[in-house]
Amino acid sequence: MDDQADGRAQDAPRVPVCYRHPDRETGVRCTRCERPICPECMVDASVGFQCPECVRGGSGTGHSPSASMPRTIAGGTVAADPRLLTKILLAVNLAVFVAVQIQSSLVRDLYLIGEWPPAPFLPTEGVATGEWYRLVTSMFAHEEIWHIAFNMLGLWWLGGPLEEALGRARFLALYLVSGLAGSALTYVLASGTTASLGASGAIFGLFGAIAVLMRRLNQDMRPIIALLVINGIITIGWSNIAWQAHLGGFVAGVVIGYAMVHAPRERRALVQYGTCALVLAVVVVMILLRTAQLT
Repeated sequence: MDDQADGRAQDAPRVPVCYRHPDRETGVRCTRCERPICPECMVDASVGFQCPECVRGGSGTGHSPSASMPRTIAGGTVAADPRLLTKILLAVNLAVFVAVQIQSSLVRDLYLIGEWPPAPFLPTEGVATGEWYRLVTSMFAHEEIWHIAFNMLGLWWLGGPLEEALGRARFLALYLVSGLAGSALTYVLASGTTASLGASGAIFGLFGAIAVLMRRLNQDMRPIIALLVINGIITIGWSNIAWQAHLGGFVAGVVIGYAMVHAPRERRALVQYGTCALVLAVVVVMILLRTAQLT
């Protein structure tokens, strides 16, 4: 009986222990290198906790090179400025906004529209006529100050923590693919002659991804749920808002965010970028089907 009990004890899954204090069990891991850390070794970060070595820039000794090299929770490279891409995206949106204020007619070449005018025998413009670039340019175009203010505030609040947690390349993929998904769903569900613009699809993609990330890190979900509820009420209750872009971006953000933070380490890049490619393929199919319907 004693031998069987010993065998069962050996087969039972081991609780992780702190890499610096082997006598202390813990369920928390460093968000960069994923080593188990106890409360004494936890260092607060903008997303989750980090170990002392990663906080010092991976200069610790006694570990393998892969363990000592700082990595984000998604496997990305830790950058000196974790908000660089967020700042660049903010700058691009603001630059386009200023350009539109200086020359208002410019927005006509940037906004998302299926086909205009609908009458035959007239020169037309829109995605259905081959202007696919509008799916991208509309993501960076704003006309009203309140519109860009809300979107850029959301980008700053959500983009920084996500960029730090995912790494630059993964964050950029999340932002662009979510924005394209929002544009595609707007193109599919809205009237072909309805113009749409704004970064809302991409911002809602960040909402979806950060909700997944917070759930992965076992953080308090109430603040993000409250923000989602408020934005959902505004989306439904406020006229002239492209709810299709919000929905498309959010769903894409949840799917991509889940792949980013839950991908198995040995196939991490394949799963992460493969999911982005799959979502992008769905976007292309949606656009092709809608174009065939309009033409």
